[in-house]
Amino acid sequence: MAELRLERLRPDHARALLAFERENRGYFARSVPDRGDAYFTPSGFADRHRALLDEQESGDCHFHVLLDEEDSLLGRVNLMDVAGGTAELGYRVGERTAGRGVATAAVAELCRMAGTSYGLAALTAKTTEDNTASRTVLERNGFVLTEHITLMERPGVRYARVGLGHGEHHRQ
Repeated sequence: MAELRLERLRPDHARALLAFERENRGYFARSVPDRGDAYFTPSGFADRHRALLDEQESGDCHFHVLLDEEDSLLGRVNLMDVAGGTAELGYRVGERTAGRGVATAAVAELCRMAGTSYGLAALTAKTTEDNTASRTVLERNGFVLTEHITLMERPGVRYARVGLGHGEHHRQ
């Protein structure tokens, strides 16, 4: 697999991130609610990007972009609602890179960073029950199914992982 790296979200990522979101809008809308037309306008996106950077600055969230060796943006991997040593993991990779192990590798790296860089002890994540790809990414990274939920008015599942940053690898 090509060399991948996570970078903490910065102001100068905005342009590439907007292009990534626009390119993958239809693809993402198949599994998560669309963000609405305003999000995809330059001003709407700029406002949202600033808000994310503010959340990150406060320590409530840690946002990352996933880049390849040519600095192409392949995805986003985020930790939200950071509190009490835990956070919720969220991620998305573009359609062009789906199914190549990119999301699995990115989540593995963020799990490592969650423990070593951010001092977190546990993560949770949720997805729809029928999102086999997302469930596989979580399970390959040591997440365990903890409950069945309703997500976006559909059957969903919540996962958890503990023991972050201690060199634990749970790949199958």
